[in-house]
Amino acid sequence: MTENLPKKSMSDIVALCKRIGFIFQSSEIYGGLNGLWDYGPLGVELKRNVKEAWWRDMITHHDDMNTLPGTPEAFSMVGLDCSTIMHPQVWRCSGHYDLFSDEMVDCRETKARFRYDQMVGRWVSRGADQIFATAPEGDNAPELIERQALKHFGLRTKHADQLEWQSEITPLPGIDDLSRVLAPTAKELGTLTEPREFNLMLETHLGPVKSDKSRAFLRPETAQGIFVNFKNVMDSTRHRLPLGIAQIGKSYRNEITPRNFTFRTREFEQMEMEFFCHPAQSHQWYTYWRDRRLKWYKDLGLASENLQMRDHAEDELSHYSTGTADVEYAFPFLPVGDYGELEGVAHRGDFDLRSHMEGKLDEKSNPLVVQLGEDGKPKHRGSGKDLHYRDNLSGEKYIPHVIEPSAGADRATLAFICEAYTVDQAPDEKGEMQERTVMKFHPRLAPIKAAVFPLVKKDGMPETAKEIYLALKKHFNVFYDEKAAIGRRYRRQDEAGTPFCITVDGQTLEDQTVTVRDRDTMNQERVKIADLRQMIADRVE
Repeated sequence: MTENLPKKSMSDIVALCKRIGFIFQSSEIYGGLNGLWDYGPLGVELKRNVKEAWWRDMITHHDDMNTLPGTPEAFSMVGLDCSTIMHPQVWRCSGHYDLFSDEMVDCRETKARFRYDQMVGRWVSRGADQIFATAPEGDNAPELIERQALKHFGLRTKHADQLEWQSEITPLPGIDDLSRVLAPTAKELGTLTEPREFNLMLETHLGPVKSDKSRAFLRPETAQGIFVNFKNVMDSTRHRLPLGIAQIGKSYRNEITPRNFTFRTREFEQMEMEFFCHPAQSHQWYTYWRDRRLKWYKDLGLASENLQMRDHAEDELSHYSTGTADVEYAFPFLPVGDYGELEGVAHRGDFDLRSHMEGKLDEKSNPLVVQLGEDGKPKHRGSGKDLHYRDNLSGEKYIPHVIEPSAGADRATLAFICEAYTVDQAPDEKGEMQERTVMKFHPRLAPIKAAVFPLVKKDGMPETAKEIYLALKKHFNVFYDEKAAIGRRYRRQDEAGTPFCITVDGQTLEDQTVTVRDRDTMNQERVKIADLRQMIADRVE
């Protein structure tokens, strides 16, 4: 290894993902669809491993017979898999129908649409003419803003020194008068509309006739499926509270400006758990889940210096939350020092169960009440079902409080890709130092656990290598390759993130041992064929 290695480049990471089969643009042969992505042969395995690691940590490896360290008492965990289309009233009572929206602005000239809170600009003048040139926020915003200003004033790039900048980059919401605002790619000033609400839920229709009565929505989150099934779970199982109910599944949001590869998309997969507990213990459980979820990312290889836990300020909290903290990661597409959300851990109180019992949030008086329409009937009715919990041992009856760790499977996968991407120096077959690209995944997450190679295609080596491959394939995702020089085969597996390469050589036929090469250190050791399965299993764990 050498010092002063190249910094990670998001464009290089994206190019690698396409070239070797992690992630492709959806419908690429038709020009693609913005904000939608397909996982290739390596990507689907990586994402499945991320989800499996989460499910195993949350559900299958949970021991509800003992109190875990840091918890107030023993707890149980179960899973669900809910429909992606639910009764429309679910979204009215949850608040999504009225509150799940972003402000947007349209450009009357270019017909482009922008998210209001993600637009930035700078005041700039030339002589007496002053404008506010804008661009979507991002790393290239300063360049785009300058380009717009030069175009407006009829200047070439070499005359950029004639621009008189009157401010630093400023968010568009801080500008009261839009008449002097130059929209991105627009020629005229004042073409942006006033901001207006844009609901993020994707609409669909059920049944043969399209009408208001047939209207439904693709779920914008997986959480509500858990809340509306709380009573079903409690009635059909023998579990007591505290209880966690988890699910992994697709969600959909009609994002105005999807961006940054798979970070912000219109279709995404969530890994969510709703933890139901006694109100008196809820803050202890909130602290427990904050700490545990941060540890999960570290245990799977995200470096501590690239992670942080950020508590939300009071003005950031969602309408239901009495406390929220985000696990954040320093993605390469962000400016140095900035972090992007990986997972939110929220103290939701009893908002969700109460709202599905009684109605929706009254924004004026703030308590959860049944809102009445002009006819005196409930405007947004809850289910009317009693969602209290009664403890069979103590006889106490209460509406549980809920702690929600909500993670994005796609964002987590992207973070693990960014963290794994490494460019270093390594000796080639001739012993000369060459640049090497290697994906240093935690072995548990690696798409391929081991690759099996015959050193050469003769002397019985391919036959022995194939026997080893077929034996290991019953237990792990392994790969067989006999094409090209052994050094090139190593490099291919380095890029795929394969932690172990197993080479069958002349000595194998004599003593039934193989060479096992470590991806990260490139060290090699002789291992008996009979011991390979256990060796891989131990190191994957």
